Amino acid sequence: MRVVWQLLAVVAVSAVGGQSVVAVSGKPWLSFAVGLVVSVLALLVYGWVVRVTERRPSTEVALKGAGAATGRGVLIGVALFGTVIVNIAFLGGYEVHGLGSVPGAVGLFGFMAAAATTEEVLYRGVLFRLVEERAGTWISLVLTGTLFGLVHLFNPNATLWGAIAIAIEAGGMLGAAYVATRNLWVPIGVHFGWNFAAGGIFSTEVSGNGTPQGLLDSTTSGSTLLTGGAFGPEGSLYSVVFGALLTAAFMWLAHRRGHLVPRRRRADRVPVAPPAHSDPAPSEGHPLPSGSDDASTLPR
Repeated sequence: MRVVWQLLAVVAVSAVGGQSVVAVSGKPWLSFAVGLVVSVLALLVYGWVVRVTERRPSTEVALKGAGAATGRGVLIGVALFGTVIVNIAFLGGYEVHGLGSVPGAVGLFGFMAAAATTEEVLYRGVLFRLVEERAGTWISLVLTGTLFGLVHLFNPNATLWGAIAIAIEAGGMLGAAYVATRNLWVPIGVHFGWNFAAGGIFSTEVSGNGTPQGLLDSTTSGSTLLTGGAFGPEGSLYSVVFGALLTAAFMWLAHRRGHLVPRRRRADRVPVAPPAHSDPAPSEGHPLPSGSDDASTLPR
């Protein structure tokens, strides 16, 4: 039943939050504020429902080290997308014409914050973690990554290749980021950094959603395989390659830290909370002990 309650709680706040953000679209500063409120609410609801249904502190969203971990994730996401754009531009597929819309970038900041937080709470916080308990890390990575790619088929300018690309570069990479760190702050940061760089900074299409103009006035042109076409650079072969490389790096780190969960027999299945660890801060990639009573855990 805990799976049902966690899904209901997270899906409810995601649905309400999503509608709220859409309702204020076109009003940049209001979008910024509403997006941040939705992000905080999603984390609070997730922390509460995990604490109630699993009777443990929700250490994966503990406040200690959250800022540093999220910041690192954002830098990784922005740098990764920037690398993709540089490679596309090198072949003449991306061109900047000048300054775009600063208010547009502000609005996209809030929108992308809400999207990244609610999606990570749902896909990595609930689905990935609970599938991992039963099937192990690798199977969970494949299944939830595939699901994450498939839901993008419902986007306005979606393509099958775009969904496959998302499954590999985002579903796999963000799941691996959670496994490596055993907190949600890094995957939230990577997700937000990637999306905001795509729409808010470089003004490219994000997952075929008809993204408004961001900070730069730019155009993409050329081979769909390299630029992603109407789906955006997430459908670029560069994104798939660089995303797969980062996934491999995160999984190597997870292996080094002993964070991989093997497939378990039915009799051996127990909830997989962030493993007990003598090192303190999740911001250093080391989760808090699952039985910890840290006062900074969200929420109490």
